Amino acid sequence: MSITPEQASWFAQTFDSLARNVERALLGKRRTVELALTCLLSGGHLLLEDVPGTGKTSLAKALANTVQGTRSRIQFTPDLLPSDVTGATIYNQRTGEFEFHPGPVFATIVLVDEINRASPKTQSALLEVMEEGRVSVDGVRHDVGRPFMVIATQNPVEQAGVYPLPEAQLDRFLMRASLGYPDHDTTIAILADASITDRAANVPPLITADAVQQMADMAAAVHVDTAVLAYVSQLAEETRRAPVTKLGVSTRGCMALVRCAKTWALAQGRGYVIPDDVKDLVAPVLAHRVLLTPDAEFTGSSVSVLLDKILSDVAPPAERGVA
Repeated sequence: MSITPEQASWFAQTFDSLARNVERALLGKRRTVELALTCLLSGGHLLLEDVPGTGKTSLAKALANTVQGTRSRIQFTPDLLPSDVTGATIYNQRTGEFEFHPGPVFATIVLVDEINRASPKTQSALLEVMEEGRVSVDGVRHDVGRPFMVIATQNPVEQAGVYPLPEAQLDRFLMRASLGYPDHDTTIAILADASITDRAANVPPLITADAVQQMADMAAAVHVDTAVLAYVSQLAEETRRAPVTKLGVSTRGCMALVRCAKTWALAQGRGYVIPDDVKDLVAPVLAHRVLLTPDAEFTGSSVSVLLDKILSDVAPPAERGVA
């Protein structure tokens, strides 16, 4: 189906209302809020990577409170077991049967605090659910339902006693974003209400889980011209050809960029994707999918600089493609 101007306008207005609602808990971080909403409406998962105290957990809780669905929080620790995340089958002595007790991953929005604190086995159990959308326990599959979004946080600075996510598992996250410190004026506004220790608790529900799924289905129908698809493919190829890269963007990364660009375009009130939509999302969608060579890292190269160079070198399409 094609998106009508009325549908595009409604989507953009709703998206803006959701963003302003989440901003009640996170002042001065509009772009990161919009990225989180884009991730939700694109059917993906978000990795928030930043130093402590910048509002990672507040963003996740505010987004969860905005959606009138179920939500859960899992604090990852070294002794956490996979069954603590997915659930387990327990024998019921009264009925004489085994019953499945779902874990906290069975929720509309799941907040995972400090994902790099748990063992690789527990991390893998969560990432499998993220990819498959279901849990297999004792040979029986249990769907987690839709919409389903995992928002994971991690501190990139502290490395003692943590288990960093391998590159292949980082690829399971649709986006990676960071918040950074607020500017001077925003800091003053936050300090003026220092008595409010949990701003996210004051964020009211604004949209149902069914409505979120309807918006996601609408975003999936946004038109992407073949010229824009060729542009995405060329950007990915350049990350693979670059001499400083050990691992470039995969086909899954290209698909992720197109999915997010559709939602981003519709949030701007358009039923079609333009090259600027792709450019806006290259860093949050692709940066964590590129791995530099050890020599490049030693000389101070960074993925962000590489992506900026590729965006400047690769000319965006000026005409529509041939179907």
